[in-house]
Amino acid sequence: MSTITLGTVRTSNRHFVATRPAAPAVRLTRRGKAVILTLAVVAISVLAVVFGPSSTATSEAGVPEQTTVVTVLPGHTLWQIAAAANPDGDIRSTVDEIVELNALPNASALQMGAEIVVPVYQ
Repeated sequence: MSTITLGTVRTSNRHFVATRPAAPAVRLTRRGKAVILTLAVVAISVLAVVFGPSSTATSEAGVPEQTTVVTVLPGHTLWQIAAAANPDGDIRSTVDEIVELNALPNASALQMGAEIVVPVYQ
């Protein structure tokens, strides 16, 4: 068996013990820290672009959603309109769809007499 000794110390029992020289401490300068930070930001940015959300265009046209126009009457709420449009479905998701279709800032933004687009459910 072969051993490599980097340094030897002699003890009183006449046995040799291998010792290693102390490793120098690694210190980063401000420039080194800035370089590491920059590399980390670049790596995260590249990963965000590669694995981030994306959309794909196709040559096929999409199927438009069937809708109808409803005039808001006095006292009507978006919840009531959604319940009438989709009585068997989830009213919350129907309200969200109506808000999105009409680009309303929120569900309470209905004005009396306004015409809004409502999806048609089968």
